[in-house]
Amino acid sequence: MTTGRFTDKVALVTGGSRGIGAAVAARLAAEGAAVAIGYRGNQAAADDLVARLRADGARAFAAQADVADPEQTKALVEAAVAEFGRLDVLASCAGIEHFGALENLTPADFDRVFAVNTRGQLFAVQHAAAHLPDGGRIVLTSSVSASRAVFGHTLYASSKAAVESMVLNLSAELGKRGITVNAIAPGGTATDMAAENAAHYQHPDLAGRLSMDEWLTSHGALGRLATPAEVAAGYAFLASGDAAYMTGRTLQLDGGFF
Repeated sequence: MTTGRFTDKVALVTGGSRGIGAAVAARLAAEGAAVAIGYRGNQAAADDLVARLRADGARAFAAQADVADPEQTKALVEAAVAEFGRLDVLASCAGIEHFGALENLTPADFDRVFAVNTRGQLFAVQHAAAHLPDGGRIVLTSSVSASRAVFGHTLYASSKAAVESMVLNLSAELGKRGITVNAIAPGGTATDMAAENAAHYQHPDLAGRLSMDEWLTSHGALGRLATPAEVAAGYAFLASGDAAYMTGRTLQLDGGFF
């Protein structure tokens, strides 16, 4: 995809070293954006992605930041602006998974999950908005889990549901500047995180009875996981001028999950 929708634009992608975030960075770069890639710990993956994007003619760089720390997020935003001179798009893809029964949840679990998935995204918006021009674009990351019941998933799902309320309310504030803020709610996507946690999505009474392919066939219209590139297309849409009149909304990309 080389439409040039993001020519002369600068995008910051948090959680951009792997999975959906890496696919978003690659998609925006392929459409002309200069891309700043934020990563927490996997420098090798981030550096490899930067090298591949540069080899394809894109402007790209990576910087370390743990979005659980708002000061590190602020520094990441400022590094992107310093590197490229401006910021037009924030794609907030950093997130962590969590499964745990109610009786086993701890305050530390709550703080860890919400610090990344919820607080991290809120302050990414705050710091990015200070640099975005009128008409800028913000795309956050929710999950289909925010609107579906899964055993042991309360903490994670709640952290993502908060993001959907966040974009709804922020749209009123940021709309005064023509800045749109939306979210993507991915369904099952073929990433390392999905591979590590896929079995937890099955009902406990069915654990081990269905293969993942059988489970996907019985729970989704398309009967398969999304590729990261397919999900990244949704981020690119919301970050582009094609979505200029869409704000405060969450776009579900779940392959017809039921």
